[in-house]
Amino acid sequence: MLLAHAALLTEARSYIAALADNAKTLEASSAYDLALIELDWLHGDHAFALDATSPPVDRDVLTTLATSAVERLTTHGVDALHAELLLASLEGARALDVP
Repeated sequence: MLLAHAALLTEARSYIAALADNAKTLEASSAYDLALIELDWLHGDHAFALDATSPPVDRDVLTTLATSAVERLTTHGVDALHAELLLASLEGARALDVP
């Protein structure tokens, strides 16, 4: 795994974890956690620790950043179908997280 890929994976994990931490409902938090597990599964559990910098707390910003990071993972060899399924999981979690 190249450094750029590892950094992008860490970024995606950080944003999805932040979404789970800031979710308004338990169901939404669990759905984000499942998306995080799916992301780790895509990388054969070669996932890195979360980024130490604190991400923004605004859920709209986090969703946009997480979506962008997942989309960019396809440039590092992640299958486009798997990326789309992960994006669908994030969208489903977001639907549960609507206030």
